[in-house]
Amino acid sequence: MRPAHLALAVLVAAVWGVNFTVIEIGLGHFPPLLFSALRFLVAALPAVFLVGRPKVAWKWILAVGLVLGVAKFGLLFVGMDAGMPAGLSSLVLQIQSVFTAGIAFAVLDERPTRVRLLGMGVALAGIGVAAADEGASGPLGAFALVIAAAACWGASNVLTRKASPPDALNFMVWVSTVPVLPLLGLSLLTEGPARDLAALRDLDWQGAGTVVYVAWVTTVFGFGAWGWLLHRHPASTVAPFSLLVPVFGMTSAAVFLGESVSGPRWCAAALLVGGVALTSLAPAGKAGRRPAPAAAGPAVHPVGTAPSPVHPVDVPAAGRTGAGS
Repeated sequence: MRPAHLALAVLVAAVWGVNFTVIEIGLGHFPPLLFSALRFLVAALPAVFLVGRPKVAWKWILAVGLVLGVAKFGLLFVGMDAGMPAGLSSLVLQIQSVFTAGIAFAVLDERPTRVRLLGMGVALAGIGVAAADEGASGPLGAFALVIAAAACWGASNVLTRKASPPDALNFMVWVSTVPVLPLLGLSLLTEGPARDLAALRDLDWQGAGTVVYVAWVTTVFGFGAWGWLLHRHPASTVAPFSLLVPVFGMTSAAVFLGESVSGPRWCAAALLVGGVALTSLAPAGKAGRRPAPAAAGPAVHPVGTAPSPVHPVDVPAAGRTGAGS
């Protein structure tokens, strides 16, 4: 990989990692579901008029838009708003790799190898350590919401594999059009029109900046650059850079938000990153009796911010991983 391409891969990982800190700041300006709706609205417009017509069937765009955009990001934003720290969120979301492998086995009959099973066990041990540490200092309910978001991310990865989008950016932009109205409707029902209108009325430059970052920098630039790299290099070369996302996520949260990182949390980070590396980067296992699905194109979510987007995260069998939000 050329030095410029290497720098771009690290930059994308940094963008996705810092995204969790930006989300935390944005949640100080917006209710979580409204913030998520604005993220997708700004990501879709005006890009949807520039990327051309969708290149996959609408059923896949709708399915990924609902599972990834509404469920995954809705749960993530609500979980972080409920007290889940930004740095820990960037780490815990990596368990999506385990969910992806499990769902791919159940739905696509992709049998994990022993190395992947070992990686899943190590990653789950990391989640256990993180849960024990969070249970002693923070709300376990918020922790559970982020785990649920990771499960939805895993489901969206498998849907993305089935869709096999030939153009990651085109797919992500069209997927971004789907969650806007459902998230706005949920926000009006659960957060209330008065709270939503107050947030929009009091919008300042910092609040607007967080929306622009999570929409254009994380989604449009991040997924576009990641797809560009995957077109020019093997997925096995690009994918390991996504393991830097929680490193940037935890570091940026410590620097800008003053989040402390305890000893158990560092242990959880080592177990999770190591387990995800084994799960996502190990050679693929053999498929069962069902015909193997077509090879997936470059994945589009996350960080922040995953994906995610798509995400840079594809199912492990495709040899890709990521952690955008």
